[in-house]
Amino acid sequence: MNIEKIAILTSGGDAPGMNAAVRAIVRYAISQKISVFGIKRGFMGLRTGDVFEMNLRTVSDILHRGGTVLYSSRDKKFETDEGVMEAVEVCKSKKIDAVIVIGGDGSLKGAQALSEKGINCIFIPATIDNDVASSDYSIGFDTAMNTAMEMVDKIRDTAQSHEKCSVVEVMGRHCGDIALSTGIAVGATAILIPEVTQDFEKDVISRIKYTQKMGKRHFIVIVAEGSAKSTEIAKKIEVETGIHSRSTILGHVQRGGSPTLRDRVVASSMGCHAVDILMRGEKNRAVASKCGNIIDCSLDSAVEAKKIFDVDLYENALHISI
Repeated sequence: MNIEKIAILTSGGDAPGMNAAVRAIVRYAISQKISVFGIKRGFMGLRTGDVFEMNLRTVSDILHRGGTVLYSSRDKKFETDEGVMEAVEVCKSKKIDAVIVIGGDGSLKGAQALSEKGINCIFIPATIDNDVASSDYSIGFDTAMNTAMEMVDKIRDTAQSHEKCSVVEVMGRHCGDIALSTGIAVGATAILIPEVTQDFEKDVISRIKYTQKMGKRHFIVIVAEGSAKSTEIAKKIEVETGIHSRSTILGHVQRGGSPTLRDRVVASSMGCHAVDILMRGEKNRAVASKCGNIIDCSLDSAVEAKKIFDVDLYENALHISI
């Protein structure tokens, strides 16, 4: 199949590195004589025809920028057959041969829905939660972890100065990857994640009391937003240990900021791989990172994939957070 015109959209929560992926797609595709169109505001923009032609200069000076220059949205109407068909008609009217979708798990399902109506879709995983099961790594994850680590390092200074416990809530409603990795990186006494059912007395209070006996005077507890409320955890810790405790919710600061080197390189590689897929004449594929290599699989298998929890990493955290 000869690809002449492709379109790109970013959907769902923004992730640092999305712009790097867009830049790579545009520049590589144009070098191969393929016209590239940007779609503003995700599937909503595709559905309403908010499409514009991109060129080499359209993506100048965006490599280092967080967020997405194409903007993003969550479109309820696209979740209906009527909404999907509106997007299909736009693709046909503008003679778009393929759509490259950059986003998280919801965006992957949106790409699958569009592909089922005959539109060739290529998916690139980009979400700070790192919860796209078909890929070991999603664009934005490294930046989000580094942001969280930097914030907790600053919080630790005041925790140490006042000999208190800081309970820090990070993003991750269904996936605790940010909490787990950040917790290890900052030396947290306890890490609460949605993948593990925890005994509060045993896994938090007892650990704090034990390390206190060993001479520790300030404590960090990392909480994934999907596992518990940090404000409630802080209150319980203070009541049961007598240690002055405060909670901090990092929130959307984790989504922002200039992408790290890793996110820029992975995003650029994934963007180029998406164009390669189309040039090979393949349809409806999901780009993925596996064992450090950029590969691809079918959209259907990507949607059906189940997230594998890193038990070894979690157990390592338990061994060293004392």
